[in-house]
Amino acid sequence: MAFSQAARDWYHRELAGIRDAGLFKEERFIHSLQDADIEVEFPSGAKPASVINLCANNYLGLSSHPEVIAAAHEGLRHRGYGMSSVRFICGTQDIHRELERKLTAFLGTEDTLLFPSCMDANAGVFEAVLNEQDVMIADRLVHASIVDGMRLCKAMQDTYKHADMGHLEEKLVEHQDKRFRLIITDGVFSMDGDLAPLDEIVALAEKHNAMVFVDDSHASGYIGKTGRGTHEHFGVLGRIDIITTTLGKALGGASGGCVSGRAELVEMCRQRARPYLFSNTVAPVIVSGALKVLELISASTERRDKLEANTVYWRKLLTDAGFDIKKGSSSIVPVMLYNAKLAQDVARDLFAEGIYVVGFFFPVVAKGQARIRTQLSAAHEKHHLDRAIAAFIKVGTKYDILGKNKAEIIAKYGT
Repeated sequence: MAFSQAARDWYHRELAGIRDAGLFKEERFIHSLQDADIEVEFPSGAKPASVINLCANNYLGLSSHPEVIAAAHEGLRHRGYGMSSVRFICGTQDIHRELERKLTAFLGTEDTLLFPSCMDANAGVFEAVLNEQDVMIADRLVHASIVDGMRLCKAMQDTYKHADMGHLEEKLVEHQDKRFRLIITDGVFSMDGDLAPLDEIVALAEKHNAMVFVDDSHASGYIGKTGRGTHEHFGVLGRIDIITTTLGKALGGASGGCVSGRAELVEMCRQRARPYLFSNTVAPVIVSGALKVLELISASTERRDKLEANTVYWRKLLTDAGFDIKKGSSSIVPVMLYNAKLAQDVARDLFAEGIYVVGFFFPVVAKGQARIRTQLSAAHEKHHLDRAIAAFIKVGTKYDILGKNKAEIIAKYGT
């Protein structure tokens, strides 16, 4: 057979090596709705137990909101389960157009196009709007889906040091001979939780006649005074040329994404973006739920305000306890451990204490930058965070990492 015993043995050895190194990624099975408290199946096979979820992208706590669920039910009843088609054949309903229009108004852009996911949006957008006459200049820490999308495009690829505006300007000057220059960045960087300085990026783009692309997946819905994203936070609404974002995080947590921005660029994606042209349409139930999400977050900032308060409180708890955390203001709060096995062990012990977190390590983050990424939600109450910090202190004491800086942790555990 094509899959020989020799091949099987090789893969077995590779997987065993990953497991022996303590780096094997295990999936846990949730037996409940996504929320601050979830019922999770333990590896022992024991009856699912309740744990506090500190690692979901459910920033506004809308994944199980009763009004969102009810809207999804209505979408299922009136528009069906799925479209069985791509958009340009027979896969576009009136509600898809309605959602695109409402996303355009919310994001403050000219037009919007739905994709099955933001990963698909990032996979399709660059190839659709650029060619070999152009250059893409990306922050070195952009999301993996952006990197993959850039690889599919014929335009020249270059990078600038993370959030380094001096280096970005050098690159813009270096590539001034190109037809179009596209600056590419995340709005909120998903691993570190820091925000791209969009005001400075836009100023450089306007100075050097370049365009700006922002993946705002970890910002849409809660960053900015009314939750419109990092472009609102930095006062550059209407000045970003391309925004990609997801419906799978703060905006309901299901799936689906979009490209939003200049009308001509969005239309190029409608005509040429392969993931749009060759993937089934976003399901009606998701569109209906997302419409309700936009209604809820446009009516009140209560949820994003609560999330902001939760974030400030959690960051102070971790800092006061002596954990090494990444500074910032977003609801992504990485607890730095630097050693991959240590991150796995700490996460496993926290899970045993009823706190669901996950260790992140290479290749998800750079070598020597292993961490536990905690994420806050508007669904969290103060008692959730108080219980969580007690567990963190207990486990942190076990591994002797409280009050230790990077050098001290690395000296004890290595990288």
